[in-house]
Formats: sequence, C-alpha cells, structure tokens
Amino acid sequence: MQAKILKLNKAGSPQAWIDYEEAALVASKGLVLWTMGDMASVLRGGYSHDGARSQIEIPAIIAVEGRVKEKSVPRITNTLLFSRDAYLCLYCGKQFARCDLSRDHVMPRSRGGPDIWENCVTACKRCNHHKNDRTPEEANMKLLAVPFAPNLYEWFYLSNRRVLVDQMDYLKTRFKNVLVA
Repeated sequence: MQAKILKLNKAGSPQAWIDYEEAALVASKGLVLWTMGDMASVLRGGYSHDGARSQIEIPAIIAVEGRVKEKSVPRITNTLLFSRDAYLCLYCGKQFARCDLSRDHVMPRSRGGPDIWENCVTACKRCNHHKNDRTPEEANMKLLAVPFAPNLYEWFYLSNRRVLVDQMDYLKTRFKNVLVA
C-alpha cells in the first residue's frame, strides 16, 4: 500500500490526503507552489529517443495553487473516535479491538446529549452496557480523559493510517490537544 501525499493550500492548511497519481497530475499541470519533506514516491515513465527515462518525484507534502478555503473538522465517526482514543475504553482503561468497542455519549442522547466530539468517548461494550442511560457520575464510573474535538491538523493525523514522518512533523506543530498514542 502506497503512502498518501498531504495536499495543502497555498496558505499551508491541509486540504486532503491524495494518492501519488493525483499528486503527479497536479505537478504535471504546474500547480505545485512548494513542497516539503522527503520523496514519498518516484513515478517512472517511458524512454526518450536518446534512452533517457522520464520520472516525476513526488514529495510527502505539496502545496497547490488555488483558492484558499478553510476546512472545518468533519463529523465524528467511530473510526476517527476510536483512533482519537487509541482504541482504549475511557472507563476501564483497557485496549480493545475495533469490534469490541462502541461510541458512548457521556450525556446520553435520550437525555439531550448531542452527537459531537466533546460528548463522545470510546467505550468497551461491557462498560457501555453497564453505564446504560446514565451519566458517568450516576453510573459511578470515572471518565479517564476529557473528550475533545480535534482541530483540522489533528483530524488529518487521525484520518490516515500511514502518516509519514515528514507529514507528522508538519501536522503536529499545530496540535492543540494531547492525542493518546
């Protein structure tokens, strides 16, 4: 599996994870303004009449020309939530496989709790069942960490399983929260 390329706008704000083919297309159109990091991929083309082979080197991070638009952090998903909480149940503190985890609403939905990052934590099915339709205090369960909404840079880290070192170095300069690792 090939690593993804981090695409930034000209202001340096993350826009998308793209594959190396899309990055090569952007580069061939002359839309790359600046790059950072080591080469993530080298695409080799055909041979010219003098025997030279064409190639395009794709760096780990590219900034592209275009309109600057700020992106907000997308909606919460179980995949991203479990990643944010490092697959730990935030009640018992044990690590679990994805299939043994669930999304728990600190203030239950049935009691007006919203389905947002700041009200959701990862819980094992046992703890979630025990907590039931109660707050942690009512269930006599201690919450081990405060739920938070990741900023855009944290979200980009959480949304990619194979973040390269250069990409991580760039993203973590703007982390505001302590991500469980």
